[in-house]
Amino acid sequence: MGNILTLVVHAERVKVMEIGVRDTAGLLNVSEKTIYRWIKDSKLPAFKVNEQYRFNRAEILEWATSQRVNVSAEIFSEPKNGKLPIPGLEDALRSGGIHYRIEGSDKNSVLKSAIDIMPLPEEVDKPFLLRVLLARESLGSTGFGNGIAIPHVRNPIVMHIPRPMITLCFLETPVDFDALDGKPVNTLFTMVSPTISAHLNLLSKLAFALRYPVFASVIAKQGSREEILKTAHEIDNVVPHKIKPAEGEV
Repeated sequence: MGNILTLVVHAERVKVMEIGVRDTAGLLNVSEKTIYRWIKDSKLPAFKVNEQYRFNRAEILEWATSQRVNVSAEIFSEPKNGKLPIPGLEDALRSGGIHYRIEGSDKNSVLKSAIDIMPLPEEVDKPFLLRVLLARESLGSTGFGNGIAIPHVRNPIVMHIPRPMITLCFLETPVDFDALDGKPVNTLFTMVSPTISAHLNLLSKLAFALRYPVFASVIAKQGSREEILKTAHEIDNVVPHKIKPAEGEV
């Protein structure tokens, strides 16, 4: 398509993201019976292949995060064929940058502002990337509640970049992201990665981090870059051990 951005649609790559009922139950620390009940109640995102339920690993993690469901540390497992080191949250934030008072009055404008400041290669077609993220939002909001959104696509954005990056943006004015809790979003974590496995691992770490009291607190108060990177470093040292949920969560 003449640009450096690649949407992952090849069957062999997408297969990495598909898991069955047993694996999903293990990742969510529940019984297979509970998984089937959640499917029946139209709560859990699933699809059928040859009469068997399959799940998109990234969607399951998104759902678990939005529903405040604890996930197993197994979700951090890196596929054996991964060629890159497991990404760290601190390094990803350093690569993507932490920015304050980002302008915008709606999803379109704040996502455009976020993409504009991302340290991407010059060859990247940024308007195309914006259209991809907006298309993802039209399928279902990436607003996870508590004023936070994590814009990305269902099949990860894979780019020719040396390492995964997360660009953290604190917005000048909160905007409506159709989040489940109805609260406007004031914080964006925008992710891009060089591989699917790196994307999934980093998304897992970010989901855990947002449930980690110290990290959640420093993000809520829009702490300094130094404070945020320090707590991210702490999380990298704790993961994949089970992290204590934030106060008030079950």
